[in-house]
Amino acid sequence: MTDETQALPRPTTGEEALALLKLGNGRYVASLTEQNPTMQKRPELITDQDPVAIILGCSDARVPVEIVFDQGLGDLFVIRVAGNVVAPSQIGSVEFAAEKFGTQLVVVLGHSHCGAVTACVEALINPEQYYSPNLQSIVDRIRPSVYNLHELATASGQEVDAQELIDRSIRANVRMSVSQLKHGSRILEDLVSSGKLLIVGAEYDLETGKVRFLDT
Repeated sequence: MTDETQALPRPTTGEEALALLKLGNGRYVASLTEQNPTMQKRPELITDQDPVAIILGCSDARVPVEIVFDQGLGDLFVIRVAGNVVAPSQIGSVEFAAEKFGTQLVVVLGHSHCGAVTACVEALINPEQYYSPNLQSIVDRIRPSVYNLHELATASGQEVDAQELIDRSIRANVRMSVSQLKHGSRILEDLVSSGKLLIVGAEYDLETGKVRFLDT
């Protein structure tokens, strides 16, 4: 983010936000001619891409994947969805990149203070909590990874520590997504078993900026 962007007032309408993006894109296009290897436009990217990793991350605005890993244009094939959940469209996107580009690494990237996981925990603690059908579909995909942790937390009859449950659930959700990618696609399963694809989980800490890779 440039000093110029920081000086601008925060948009209060959709039209103002659109104008902000248009100005930002103008600065981006201008930066492509600068001697900046991260931002410089590479001619080969116009017709092809060769990403070094596939990232299945959360849609959260605080987790910009290319910035978090300090990567440039064309370096990462990024799939972002709330709660870094795995559904057929995400599996298909990973299959596409792994087969088309021969990318050999997939990282499922969760993060601290995840709103989607928090919503799932809140739904378990308070079953009367209402979400729209579309948001509920995301919560339902996260639920299996959270449910057992919630049951263990309530088994003793003591009050559930919601924040601790959320923190543990974030990592459990990442591990579940890793497992679903490894075992939910014959294509990916064959690539993993042949040693041509590595699928790992990770958690990004919003406070420190550090990414912790998980044992899965």
